[in-house]
Amino acid sequence: MSSLATIPPPSALLQPLNVPQRLMLGPGPSNVPPRIQAAGALQLIGHMHPEMFQIMDDIKQGIRYAFQTQNNLTLAVSGSGHCAMETAIFNVVEKGDVVLIAVKGIWGERAGDIAERIGADVRYVSKPVGEGFTLKEVEKALVEHKPSLFFITHGESSSGVVQPLDGLGDLCHRYNCLLLVDSVASLGGAPIYMDKQGIDILYSGSQKVLNAPPGTAPISFSETASKKIFSRKTKPPSLYVDLKWLANYWGCDGKPRIYHHTGPVTNFFSLREGLAVLAEQGLERSWAVHQENALKLHKGLEALGLKLFVKDPALRLPTVTTVSVPNGYEWRDITTFIMKNHAIEITGGLGPSTGKVLRIGLMGYNSTQANVDRVLEALRDALQHCPKNKM
Repeated sequence: MSSLATIPPPSALLQPLNVPQRLMLGPGPSNVPPRIQAAGALQLIGHMHPEMFQIMDDIKQGIRYAFQTQNNLTLAVSGSGHCAMETAIFNVVEKGDVVLIAVKGIWGERAGDIAERIGADVRYVSKPVGEGFTLKEVEKALVEHKPSLFFITHGESSSGVVQPLDGLGDLCHRYNCLLLVDSVASLGGAPIYMDKQGIDILYSGSQKVLNAPPGTAPISFSETASKKIFSRKTKPPSLYVDLKWLANYWGCDGKPRIYHHTGPVTNFFSLREGLAVLAEQGLERSWAVHQENALKLHKGLEALGLKLFVKDPALRLPTVTTVSVPNGYEWRDITTFIMKNHAIEITGGLGPSTGKVLRIGLMGYNSTQANVDRVLEALRDALQHCPKNKM
């Protein structure tokens, strides 16, 4: 009998999987430590099993600790940080709502794009890449645009800026506006206090300081934001991230849980352990370690004759350092050399910082003095051997 399958098996899939060993010192993902790798290798259980619900409850408690919040509506989206960004905007924004976006790098641009796609009236307030916003600048924009939602990035990984958040929540609430903050690149590496700082919606990602694989995204909503979500006039444009469904799936609505989607079980195992590691270390210690190692890196970079891109030391993000591409060099030559000869990933810029910077990440498990020494030695080697245009 002749085969009904006329397309042969792909030859690549008949070979063993080959994944190189690399030190991931870019802006993410970061390396996964053995404990979290082991969690991800555990056998599956059902996504609706009571043991799975307990793990999800552990995750909620871990997120509340990491975010420093007591919000009931706290969970992890089954998706990357982009999915959390869409979850936030899709659930609190309806067509015609005025949304004010603070742009100081790529993530403000992305948030604006998402809001525009669902018919929001999107307004922008911008600063040059490498700078942050002052309260006066934000207040001026709030007065001018009268938004229902204000978006700002805490840790702007494309520029290496950490945005001061104190006072922003009070300011937004004074003008009847919700505050939405992106902390994907900063959570666990720089101080953030959701409740004390009056943040209405906060989200992050699993693959940075938490050192879990990409694919889950912590998110939390204040009581005010929750009321807006559950009193909206229209359904959110996505069933997948509809918080009425997700609140039930995550046990936030006090009702028996029903099926919504098949959660990424192994990713939940890994996220749970990433949050456990952070809880065991303690937030204050984690923040201090990231700051100490970032300062050591900064000093070493300047000793090599390199210039830090963010001029104000108070605005330098401890988890992702940006360095101006040195004169005469192509950034891609440097990153390629370091990958080929040292098996270390550092990256170039992203969005508005493309061609302007090199980005070096020290996040969670990877934020060590030994890794600072390794990447500085790799950069020293690259500057000696990469072609330099002397014109």
